[in-house]
Amino acid sequence: MTFDFDAYVTAALFDRSGRTLFALGDGSVRAVAAGGFITVEAHDGAVLAACRHPSGDGILTGGDDGRVVWTRMDGDEIAATLLAEVKGRWIDAVAASAESGLIAFSAGRDLHVRDSKDAAFARVFTHDKSVSDVAFDPKGRRIAAATYGGAALWYARIAEQKPSLLKWAGAHSLVAFSPDGRFLMSAMQENSLHGWTVADGKNMRMGGYPSKVKSMAFLSGGVMLATSGANGAVVWPFSGATGPMGKEAAEIGYDQTALVVRVAATPKLALLAAGLDDGRVWVADLKSGKMDTLKAEKGAAISALAITADGGRVAWGDEEGGAGVVERS
Repeated sequence: MTFDFDAYVTAALFDRSGRTLFALGDGSVRAVAAGGFITVEAHDGAVLAACRHPSGDGILTGGDDGRVVWTRMDGDEIAATLLAEVKGRWIDAVAASAESGLIAFSAGRDLHVRDSKDAAFARVFTHDKSVSDVAFDPKGRRIAAATYGGAALWYARIAEQKPSLLKWAGAHSLVAFSPDGRFLMSAMQENSLHGWTVADGKNMRMGGYPSKVKSMAFLSGGVMLATSGANGAVVWPFSGATGPMGKEAAEIGYDQTALVVRVAATPKLALLAAGLDDGRVWVADLKSGKMDTLKAEKGAAISALAITADGGRVAWGDEEGGAGVVERS
């Protein structure tokens, strides 16, 4: 099933029920329905970030209108509920934890925390520079904020505190915890991946990328990390106490004519999806070595990619509004 949304696809996500939702640059959220899709105007402006709601029901979006919105289905109807608003700011990143029920989002230099089960709960943590991305640890108790000079670690529910700082010179644009919480990974504005061991702050520098890392995903129970930023998907081994240090990365699906710009992966299985800058999409089984091309037609660069936990479906979207959902046999 394919679509033409005529707007940049910011995110493609599957909610708990398996429904596919797309968040777009025109401020709308589209949910796939029988024979097509249904639409809600969630933002007055572009959607800049999206993630699944902590309950698994629907998705959260942040926009350049300063709003954080929860979009979900109610039968055959789609509804958007305003959860937070920071006037005059862009919501550059959103994250949610199913384990703690907490929601985090960035607005300029501020990291905001809300509780999906307690409307009165609110925390704000301020940084010296703008926050470009946020991520919860596996238990949903700590939040990492990517900013200039490294990442700040905050305890999500504590009001008055000083963060633990994981330092590395440069601008950090993307963060992700490993599934066991031992490592924090960061993509940088330059063509580099960086990481730290959370317990002692030791640095892990992983360079050699020909382009910027825009996407990363852990898979196979956390023993592998896949990233974009090269002619194939770069896969780092994370088994052992030191993670990828002293080990070589593998490059999956190498193609000298294109770059991988988005990756998505199954948390427990060894299935990896990749979206290319020429519009193609493939899935690889890293255990068997089998690779399937899901979208062979070339076009605009893939801007959004998702795969279900069982690997049965893949959703993608591109920079010109093309999108699709593919059933895998």
